[in-house]
Amino acid sequence: QVQLVESGGGLVQAGGSLRLSCAASGGTFSTYTMGWFRQAPGKERESVAAISWSGANTYYADSVKGRFTVSRDNAKSTVYLQMNSLKPEDTAVYYCAVTRNYINWVRGDIDNWGKGTLVTVSS
Repeated sequence: QVQLVESGGGLVQAGGSLRLSCAASGGTFSTYTMGWFRQAPGKERESVAAISWSGANTYYADSVKGRFTVSRDNAKSTVYLQMNSLKPEDTAVYYCAVTRNYINWVRGDIDNWGKGTLVTVSS
């Protein structure tokens, strides 16, 4: 059974940084695309960042480009999200997600979800 466990969320002031981690287990993820979605109160869940198995392809939402960096360690089946220059509008529950390939991610076809970790950015 696939499990995705996020960590690293918390409360930070605007302009600060956080690093989210997501450890995957119960499957072979080295060939999967992994990444992050987020959902703010009253809003739909949106794709934030993703990285293909080799790291050759990355995706970033326009709202986080230049501030967030997604990376992965296939040996540890772990994906990271380094978030810098955080803004109050980044406040959301951040969900780890995996899918079979990068094209599926772009299509929103997600295979597995984590339970989420809350990021709160105060002004």
